[in-house]
Amino acid sequence: MTDLDDAPTPQGQLTLKLLATRQDTNLYGDIPGGWLVGHMDQAAELAAGRIAHGRTATVAIEAMDFLCPVRVGSVVNVFTAVREIGRSSIKIDVEVWIRPPHERSPDELHKVTEARFVMVAMDDNGRIRAVPEAR
Repeated sequence: MTDLDDAPTPQGQLTLKLLATRQDTNLYGDIPGGWLVGHMDQAAELAAGRIAHGRTATVAIEAMDFLCPVRVGSVVNVFTAVREIGRSSIKIDVEVWIRPPHERSPDELHKVTEARFVMVAMDDNGRIRAVPEAR
C-alpha cells in the first residue's frame, strides 16, 4: 500500500464520514472491527461503482491490521483510492482514520487500518461484467 512515513496522512479521497456511537458497540462497549470492515466495504463499493457505472461486489479483501482502537464519539473517516482497473475488476485501497473524542486539534487524525478491496462489476442478473472503457 504506502511506504512508512514520519507524518503519515490519508491517501485518496474522503468517501465516508461517520460518528461511532453507543449503538455501534459490542457487549463490552467497544467498537468492533467488523463494524469498521462493513463501512470500509461500503466505501469501496461507492468508489468502484463510480468507475464501473453501476453495481459491484467485493471478491477479496487483502490483509488488515488494526493500529488503534475506535472509541465511542470518534469521527470515523474512510478514504478510498483506485489503484488498478482490470477487465471486470477494480482494486481499491481503503484507509480508516479517526478523530478521537475530545481531540484538542480538530485537524489531527489517527490511522486505524487499511486494506485493499478487490471489487468486480456486476450486471442486473448478478453476473460479472466488463468495466466500461471510458475511465
